[in-house]
Amino acid sequence: MQALSLAFSPRFIVFTLAVLLTLVFLVLIAAGAAPGANGFFWVGAFLLGALSLLGVHDLAQKRHAVLRNYPISAHLRFLLEGIRPEMRQYFFESETDGLPFSRTQRAIVYQRAKMALDKRPFGTLRDTNSVGYEWMRHSITPKPVANGDFRITVGGPDCAKPYSMSVFNISAMSFGALSANAIRALNKGAALGGFAHDTGEGGFSPYHREGGGDIVWEIGSGYFGCRTPNGRFDPERFREAAANDQIKMIEIKLSEGAKPGHGGVLPGAKVSAEIAAIRGVEQGKDCISPASHSAFSTPNELVAFIAKLREFSGGKPVGFKLCVGHPWEFLGVCKAMVETGIAPDFIVVDGMEGGTGAAPLEFCDHIGMPMREGLVFVRNALIGVNARERIRIGCSGKIINGFDMARAMALGADWCNAARGFMFSLGCIQSMSCHTDHCPTAVATQDLTRSRALVVTDKTERVCNYHASMVQALADLVAAAGLNHPHELKPEHFSRRVNVHESMTFAELYPALERGELISGSRDEIWRKAWDMARADSFAPT
Repeated sequence: MQALSLAFSPRFIVFTLAVLLTLVFLVLIAAGAAPGANGFFWVGAFLLGALSLLGVHDLAQKRHAVLRNYPISAHLRFLLEGIRPEMRQYFFESETDGLPFSRTQRAIVYQRAKMALDKRPFGTLRDTNSVGYEWMRHSITPKPVANGDFRITVGGPDCAKPYSMSVFNISAMSFGALSANAIRALNKGAALGGFAHDTGEGGFSPYHREGGGDIVWEIGSGYFGCRTPNGRFDPERFREAAANDQIKMIEIKLSEGAKPGHGGVLPGAKVSAEIAAIRGVEQGKDCISPASHSAFSTPNELVAFIAKLREFSGGKPVGFKLCVGHPWEFLGVCKAMVETGIAPDFIVVDGMEGGTGAAPLEFCDHIGMPMREGLVFVRNALIGVNARERIRIGCSGKIINGFDMARAMALGADWCNAARGFMFSLGCIQSMSCHTDHCPTAVATQDLTRSRALVVTDKTERVCNYHASMVQALADLVAAAGLNHPHELKPEHFSRRVNVHESMTFAELYPALERGELISGSRDEIWRKAWDMARADSFAPT
């Protein structure tokens, strides 16, 4: 019955009609119903039979999930792409289609995930005289390109189990937001390539476990995977889950870039019985996390919670992720670090340009600090309280190519995370239907008839390839700058055009604080006022 219903669904109707009409024509030919029309019937049977065979091929092939979900009809998409002028399709950044990433950016990921040629002729098509254009300074004596296996050790002096982390990893995307097959492919790709996979706040699911890839377990305000029946933090459930050797780090989500100040949202259409069981929520109802945590309510309580999680996990690195909002709130956490001596092992700065499967438009477009400003702010704050050496900084927010990574690392990041880039490597085409459960490429759906279209073995390789090519692109840039490691990148290696006649280095645009400057008294009035407003005993300003 389910197969019959699927056959006549809008997704399969073209294929189904082609098969049925082929059979009709063959029956008419065999029956000799209209001898004078036999030629027409033979032509129809041949054409429709060819379409039917194409549909069978679409269902059987493993490279394109959209063809497996829309046999025959999805070829229209590829046809339309093919007849566009090639330059407009692949190279013009201005052609964004109103989507978060341009065709150029998507094409780069697709090519690198498939290990296809990603070079282009005729040089840059950007207007280098336009305000905002940015570039990296190269060296007249470039270094040999390193092998690209750049790693950073995460874990401060209170951490018993530090983790050697790749400089490029999978950002937070939950099972629930993504399909089981998408999670499988991401995690197996991470295991194959030796990088980390952030679970998102949806919890450490069985599909994360299957691949054996390194896990950063994100704990949001819903405490999925370590919650009591009434939705509060459960220490015993946390201890049990965190003991898994696959979990390498614990990340407390204070806020996310796409909707900071707003709880996580998984629309009811995607809350299947399995999701409901894993998260401990009601099936078919919107799963909405509280906007703030119940386990702590002050900076002092936050750092104490960090210390508890580090202890409960057996000494694994513990940190938090946030999109920076009120400066005094983050500086209040810094004051709590200074007063208590307790510090996170890492901080992930999420930019407001970050993505999500569902968020109010106002939050997507106008709430939170962009990644670059947030990254510079966090870096300077940690320098200002003498904590930068012990705390690693990660970042996420529209990082799609090697230049994005190099620029972020020059501004203070130790590693970068990406979400949509890895979604593209899985086959995402930005259909903008993530919240509907009707994802055409099976990346963001809980519909089992759709998710089967994503072939895990094929996408695992693409995930691994995308990571490897991104890190290699970073290695090429580092060598061109005359450096050996991306952590040698500094703000002075990058410049930005600020007007038609003038450009400035990032060192000039984003001046750094002196070590301990906030504690001793900053000469910068803005920093001094923000520091004076910050409190360790409350997130409210003085």
